[in-house]
Amino acid sequence: MSQLKISGGTVYDPKNGVDGVIRDIWIENGRVVAAPTDANQKAHRVLDATGLVVMPGGVDMHCHIAGPKVNTARKMMPETKRLAEKVHRTPLTRSGTMGSVPSTFATGYKYAGMGYTTAFDAAIPPLAARHVHEEFGDTPIIDKGFFVLVGNNHYVLQQIRDNEPEKLKGFIGWLLNAAKGYAAKIVNPGGVEIWKSGGGDAAGLDSPVDHFGVTPRQIVTGVAQAAMDLGLPHPVHIHCNNLGLPGNWQTTLATMQALEGRRAHLTHIQFHSYGGNPDDQSTFCSEVPRLAEYFNTHPNLTTDVGQVLFGETTSMTGDGPLGYFLHQVYGRKWFSSDTEMEAGCGVVPITYKDKSRVHALQWAIGLEWYLLVDDPWRVAMSTDHPNGGSFLAYPEIIALLMDRTRREEVLKRVHPKVKDGCTLVDLKREYTLNEIAIITRAAPARMLGLDRKGHLGIGADADVTIYTPSPDIQRMFELPRYVIHHGELVVEQGDIRKTFEGKLLHVAPSYDESLVGDIQTWFEKYYSIQFANYPVDESYLHEHEVVATRR
Repeated sequence: MSQLKISGGTVYDPKNGVDGVIRDIWIENGRVVAAPTDANQKAHRVLDATGLVVMPGGVDMHCHIAGPKVNTARKMMPETKRLAEKVHRTPLTRSGTMGSVPSTFATGYKYAGMGYTTAFDAAIPPLAARHVHEEFGDTPIIDKGFFVLVGNNHYVLQQIRDNEPEKLKGFIGWLLNAAKGYAAKIVNPGGVEIWKSGGGDAAGLDSPVDHFGVTPRQIVTGVAQAAMDLGLPHPVHIHCNNLGLPGNWQTTLATMQALEGRRAHLTHIQFHSYGGNPDDQSTFCSEVPRLAEYFNTHPNLTTDVGQVLFGETTSMTGDGPLGYFLHQVYGRKWFSSDTEMEAGCGVVPITYKDKSRVHALQWAIGLEWYLLVDDPWRVAMSTDHPNGGSFLAYPEIIALLMDRTRREEVLKRVHPKVKDGCTLVDLKREYTLNEIAIITRAAPARMLGLDRKGHLGIGADADVTIYTPSPDIQRMFELPRYVIHHGELVVEQGDIRKTFEGKLLHVAPSYDESLVGDIQTWFEKYYSIQFANYPVDESYLHEHEVVATRR
């Protein structure tokens, strides 16, 4: 059995209480193992990490890297791809394209090159699951999984309307098994269905959804309860109503309150934290302090930020009415689609400008969330890639969090009224390396229920990122010295040294199989494909692992 010893590195492993301690890490068969009891035993290979910073591999719990809307976005801006960095073929790697939405191969290489070894796509219509698995097979090195859209699924709405919680739970369990997905995702609950059935949106948690006679509140609480009852490792993943609209903080707070203690993850929270009047952009401001006050006292909630960075990117969302709203605001290309009984989406190119008061406030609001959440174990780094910016901007965000002076320098050059609309200028907190390891590794792994990810304890997956310390924090995190995944050296100083498919992570919750007949009857009445062709069989998958439920 081949052993690898990472020798003498300064280790940051928050889950195991290791905060900048010099120690060795031993790896065997893709896992972290205990040091040998014989002090004279030699490893087959030693990687000298003296003077270097050692962390677990990064975990991105919310991004958009596969599926129908991602493929549409890849085609939407060919002019930016022509000007973007090229990913050239090598004896080990395939070629790829960059821009705000990289191609599959480029996505895997760039995540690994940045020290990230696991990523989850946050919004997949289950009807598209088979193709997503094909894309994942072409997204090298990183482990990955996806969340299944259920918040506007007609069968879900029907069971909520009929007050059938067991059927709702059974359907979500069956759907996750059929799609080989990881978690239940809600996007603009009810609002997407209103948009699909004739335009409009859900104004609030108690807006009725035509035809079904349910409300967003019922969808949120029903799916949250079903996810808990199924014992899913990750709770319901919620994209709240009214994303991006001034005044939407009240809807976000109402959603938190509606959960009544049920576990839930509120995603890209930055986009849901706005004060002001929807009809008067000059009133746009931050309401993070009020939301964070509630969040900090309710441990059933976790979040990721959805940080905005300045520059060109692409908005892609399962929130169809939001896509149309952005098209109206910016007057740029727009794509919208339905997915039969399940979901919708909108895709619009967007440029965040530092001289725009609104855009600069969005940037500041994201940073407020990182700095105002008391417990870093309940907040994860994200840009909602590519909605707020590329995942490649994570090192820049890390630098902003660790260096108050850098934040102040940006505030000097953005729109001058930004300081009046938020509290960022008053926030002096600076993250430590240990806290960075939490929000980029340990916390997202814990939120996802991945017991072997995000840490370096005995039995952990041997996913390790090793950095060269530098006063230039951004540069340090942009270019790891070494990246090890599954115990294999995959990146050295930015160069890919080994490539493989990576592993699919999915769940297989138990459910009442007697309900399948009812699901099939409904399915065959409404869908355009045969019921037997819908589930993804395990034989169709590449290397995969079923993550256990918590019951």
